[in-house]
Amino acid sequence: MPSYISPAGHRKIVEEYNWLLKTERPRITAEVQYAASLGDRSDNAEYRYGKQRLREIDRRLGYLGKRLESIEVVDASAFSGDTVLFGATVTFEDEEGASQTWTILGEDEVDTEKRHISYVSPLGRALLTRQKGDVVEFETPKGRREVTIVTVAYARG
Repeated sequence: MPSYISPAGHRKIVEEYNWLLKTERPRITAEVQYAASLGDRSDNAEYRYGKQRLREIDRRLGYLGKRLESIEVVDASAFSGDTVLFGATVTFEDEEGASQTWTILGEDEVDTEKRHISYVSPLGRALLTRQKGDVVEFETPKGRREVTIVTVAYARG
């Protein structure tokens, strides 16, 4: 099953991948080559750190490469209406009447400060395919919660 991601999230992953591959890795490789040219590698902290950093970069490149192969870009700007789909910004009220607004995006785009949740999170899964006015129940670490969907909106891109 593919993982979904917004166009902005996809761009962010591609930018990081390209930066690591075309800028950071060549820079660190040059530093390691210079450090190696200084002689004894067993006492050379720059060499050891550089080799470690190259392993970290290669691991991250491998991870990002696999993510790019498995993600499917979904442009929610074409969506409209009162049904919650990927990319929707949903405002809901809880049992006490407190209002919250969250945007449902991909797993790689979760950012609680920006109020972005994943579509596979308990709340994201509960909201998907529901409509304005629906009462939605979902499980949290503190127990079952109930919210009422007030608005559903999609960004225009």
